[in-house]
Amino acid sequence: MILARVDGVIVSTVCHPSMTGHRTIICQPLDDQGRDDGAPILALDPYAAGQHQRVLISSDGSQTRLHVQDPKSPLRNIILGIIDDDDARAGNGSPDPQTTRLQDNQTT
Repeated sequence: MILARVDGVIVSTVCHPSMTGHRTIICQPLDDQGRDDGAPILALDPYAAGQHQRVLISSDGSQTRLHVQDPKSPLRNIILGIIDDDDARAGNGSPDPQTTRLQDNQTT
């Protein structure tokens, strides 16, 4: 699982068929102090996360392929939840695992 911040949305006129109709966003991974950690990554976003919201990402491609219903999809990362900012700050801006709540986001 990866903690990240939403930095933008990807728009493409040509894409793999499994990506059609799905929102893809640019996410900046964050370290335990809330600072940028590495290069931005792309993730499928079934929850319409907003700009600069913190999200939890699964890099397990099987969950993503299950969501798009295509076992050969090239997609790997998917948003599992949007972190509630009211509870996510623990003094230094990093999420506190004891109080962090995720929005209800059951995949259908």
